[in-house]
Amino acid sequence: MTTLTERATALLELSPSADAWMAVCEEARLTPGRGMAALLPDGRQAAVFRARSGRVYAIDNRDPFTGAQVLARGLVGSADGRPFVASPLLKQRFDLETGRCLDDDEVAVAVYPVRTR
Repeated sequence: MTTLTERATALLELSPSADAWMAVCEEARLTPGRGMAALLPDGRQAAVFRARSGRVYAIDNRDPFTGAQVLARGLVGSADGRPFVASPLLKQRFDLETGRCLDDDEVAVAVYPVRTR
């Protein structure tokens, strides 16, 4: 069983490429239902979320409809049991597991694997 002290110091990492992991923050810093942005080594940004279920997700922070780096500030919800974030600008919803836009089947954002160490 994980103790409160162990959980507070658990480090959240994401994989921006197939062969690398990078530290993002202490897992305890993530607030359920809210996002945060992380700068990736190549200059891109990831939006990192802890769903209300407790699971952590990471997707591209760039809204493909506007080009703005804003998805980390979006509203987290669920549709048909699937977690999503709604862009704060035009409100398109992106599935946090697949990156697929729930409002336009031809659009998707990158999804990054996450782990706690």
